[in-house]
Amino acid sequence: MEKTKENELEKTNNVLSGLSSILSSMESVLIAYSGGVDSTFLLKVSLDVLGDKVLAVTSDSPTITRKELSYARNMAKELGANHIVLKTDEMDCKDFIKNSSQRCFWCKSELFTKLNDLAKKHGYNYVVDGSNYSDTSDFRPGLKAARKLGVRSPLIEACVTKGDIRNLLKTWGLPIWNKPSTACLSSRVPYGQTISVSLLNRIEKAEDILHKSGFNHVRVRDHNNIARIEISVEDFSKLLDPNVKDHISRSLKELGYKYIAVDLDGYRTGSLNEAL
Repeated sequence: MEKTKENELEKTNNVLSGLSSILSSMESVLIAYSGGVDSTFLLKVSLDVLGDKVLAVTSDSPTITRKELSYARNMAKELGANHIVLKTDEMDCKDFIKNSSQRCFWCKSELFTKLNDLAKKHGYNYVVDGSNYSDTSDFRPGLKAARKLGVRSPLIEACVTKGDIRNLLKTWGLPIWNKPSTACLSSRVPYGQTISVSLLNRIEKAEDILHKSGFNHVRVRDHNNIARIEISVEDFSKLLDPNVKDHISRSLKELGYKYIAVDLDGYRTGSLNEAL
């Protein structure tokens, strides 16, 4: 047991040492900051290494929930970071709203183009994002946009995994360590189904209903008139409570859904990629 702890401590020190070295060589960074686990970890380490030569920038668009935007603001303030919110216009991009499997490429292209302009204007050497090494095994068109536009991913460069990130955040006593993974609202829409502001608003309201009903890990996948609910398998029994079930069914139908379905495989990120 003692040997295992020593090995974990050595791995943690190596992870931080490698990441810190990469960030130090950059000298100043503008971070694409979502307020999620990965970008918060990157922001924390960047501040430790570079101090005030760090700017966190959060996108504000209909694809981002108001809850997540507020969380990002509060987390950046808690860490003592210079932070701004930047309006992005992916909804004006025809390639984005037609929602092909490359949707994320077009969304990130819009974001990173604006961040590059902002970094140049304010004198930051690099734009960086919070993509981690575990992301490289998943379908991530956004990574292609990052590479095309010269955005660096220090967590990938330092081979920092999602597990490393959560473990270190927990060790540092930051409550975000077990925050559920987040993704933009457009990720709830099957490829080929046109994205609109009203559609994204409906999804946000649907997920908010589930959160307020006591469910933490939630996705509402929008299949036109069908809402496919993903929750943790452990929470299935809670959903079967007649009062909870009836409230959710009624509330989601008031949003325009005709049928409310529960995915028996439960909550998981990227489930729409299973259809590729």
